[in-house]
Amino acid sequence: QVQVVESGGGLVQAGASRRLSCTASGLTFDHYTMVWFRQAPGKEREGVSCISWNGISTYYAASVKGRFTISRDNAKNTLYLQMNSLKPEDTAMYYCAAASTWYRGSCPPLGSVAYWGQGTQVTVSS
Repeated sequence: QVQVVESGGGLVQAGASRRLSCTASGLTFDHYTMVWFRQAPGKEREGVSCISWNGISTYYAASVKGRFTISRDNAKNTLYLQMNSLKPEDTAMYYCAAASTWYRGSCPPLGSVAYWGQGTQVTVSS
């Protein structure tokens, strides 16, 4: 049984930092591209950042590039998202996902995700 569990969300002030974690079990973690998606109220779910199975390749959406850093520890089956200089527009539910394919130049689309976490809420106050 595959489980993907996010943690680290919460209420923060604009300009602050936060680190999200995602731990996966029941799957061969280093076989998957890992992705952080987010969804704000009334908006579509979007890929924020993703990382290849070996951690060598990463991708960031333009809206977070330079502020967010994705990383993974395959020995711990854990994915991270370090978020710095948070803005109110970063407020969303953040989802961790495992996808079977690395897409050059973008994160995997929603339809390619094999496993989803339940999400962790990040709220940035101004």
